[in-house]
Amino acid sequence: MTDTKDFHLLHLLELCPSADVAPGAAIKVETDGGLSLAVFNVDDQFYVTDDLCTHGPGSLSEGYIEGDVVECDFHNGAFNIRTGEVVTPPCMIPLRTYCVHVVDGKIYIDPDQPAFSADGAECPKANS
Repeated sequence: MTDTKDFHLLHLLELCPSADVAPGAAIKVETDGGLSLAVFNVDDQFYVTDDLCTHGPGSLSEGYIEGDVVECDFHNGAFNIRTGEVVTPPCMIPLRTYCVHVVDGKIYIDPDQPAFSADGAECPKANS
């Protein structure tokens, strides 16, 4: 029999152990499904965005992080890591963010669930 936690995890995509992402840093994760993601640790909270900048070929996991903002190393545009909102041009298109779940020391996302809904509500998080 599958317990509730295991059933819930069936719908999520495992990315990496949370210990792999140092505080104030990011790592790049490539999924089998072709997603290229940046996993951020901001004040011991984990956030996941698309790794590719919406303005050019910059990798956000290689960008400069200050607080909850990441600056792309390609044209110096910046995004809010939590919301994906553009902070500094030349970027104009917000960054895709994902709802993150940390379960038993591993980081998961639901690739179909954004971190914020259209009305601005944050997704529910599973942390254990």
